[in-house]
Amino acid sequence: MQFSEFGLDPRLNKTIQHLGFSEATEIQARAIPAAMAGKDLLASSKTGSGKTLAYLLPAMQRMLKTRALSKRDARCLILTPTRELAKQVFAQLRLLIANTQTRACLITGGENFNDQSKLLRKEPQIIVATPGRLADHLSKRHLFLDGLELLILDEADRMLDLGFAEQLNSVDQAASHRKRQTLMFSATLDDAAINSFALKLLNEPERIAVGFSFTQHQDIQQQFLLSDHLDHKQQQLSEILKQDSLKQAIVFTATRADTERLAQLFSEQGLRCSALSADLSQGARNKIMDEFSRGQQKVLFTTDLASRGLDIVQVSHVINFDMPKHVEEYVHRIGRTGRAGNQGQAYSLVGPKDWFSFKNLEALLEQKIQFISLDGLEAKFKGLANKKHKPSLGKQAPKRKAKTASKHQQKPAVKTNKTFVVGKDMGDAPIKRQKKVDNLSDLDNSED
Repeated sequence: MQFSEFGLDPRLNKTIQHLGFSEATEIQARAIPAAMAGKDLLASSKTGSGKTLAYLLPAMQRMLKTRALSKRDARCLILTPTRELAKQVFAQLRLLIANTQTRACLITGGENFNDQSKLLRKEPQIIVATPGRLADHLSKRHLFLDGLELLILDEADRMLDLGFAEQLNSVDQAASHRKRQTLMFSATLDDAAINSFALKLLNEPERIAVGFSFTQHQDIQQQFLLSDHLDHKQQQLSEILKQDSLKQAIVFTATRADTERLAQLFSEQGLRCSALSADLSQGARNKIMDEFSRGQQKVLFTTDLASRGLDIVQVSHVINFDMPKHVEEYVHRIGRTGRAGNQGQAYSLVGPKDWFSFKNLEALLEQKIQFISLDGLEAKFKGLANKKHKPSLGKQAPKRKAKTASKHQQKPAVKTNKTFVVGKDMGDAPIKRQKKVDNLSDLDNSED
């Protein structure tokens, strides 16, 4: 479907043509008409499918073609789970509002709070924000959402995973206008938490699922290598980073400490590297991402902080130095490459600590994954056996039982059940009667 067929404002069509877009992706072809018709949406699609434009175009169409419900309140609010994703969305939004009078602002954590309050006083029509910081401004009454017309939740599942449910509920209550339209995008529609949350926020939503979230990405070649230990992984990583086809690479690790250690290690080997983690200030994170997006750094070492939202066409390789704990993060990680029709390479290093995470991924993909090896770096590790829970107490148990039995044979003991829950009928149980003293006179006679 061509973008010209959506009936968009001529200014938007002009911008789309200038950006070089002509044919809509599947999620765009299905979501844009439904959103422009005013329906609530619950949608999912694979990473890199163009869903950001799928909600930005209907939002801009509303800004340009309909009258505002309130002159002062924001008309559209876009919430994202991370600052990096918020910046990516805001960058695309700025391209769309360039030749219009629409005002927009970015509100994320890590930035000066007072400067943001000044931006909000300028009454922006569109706000792109992270939930935590926006909730802080709401509590300080720096903005009001009574007149909000469009609420967009990008990667709602991730926001719930990060514990933003309370902040999202506060936004929902502050923007409880009956004419509000809500668009919710999630990696999957089968999650119980997402469906429960959607029932609260959405009004008779149209469900759109484009492909299965974990289907094979045609533009990404996925390869898995077995690793013996940490040093072996580092040797394999060094070999991968020497490939001639590598333009830029993102290396995902399990811990923040590993990002810094590996970045320092490979910097000493002559590679231009940087480490990104949540420990850094927002200014430092901005600088690292800016340098990487400009190509000044060749390798970015990071945690799952950068698994979503980064849209850098030059990223040719993604390496999972550690397998992710949550299987769905694997898809978002490798989705940082193979974007905009480019071919990408995704390598995953699977050691003993990664084995069960790997097996979970294999089960979810419903296919047997084959391993490759690098010349001279073949692994001795071949996988772990499945854990089997046996009722047996081990080799020493029979010996203890035998000793106990021998004691019982020498000195037999009578077992009695003293509970009232399980026992014999009183008619079958033997009763011993004890002699009683009926009265005091009998007691006196016995003493005589």
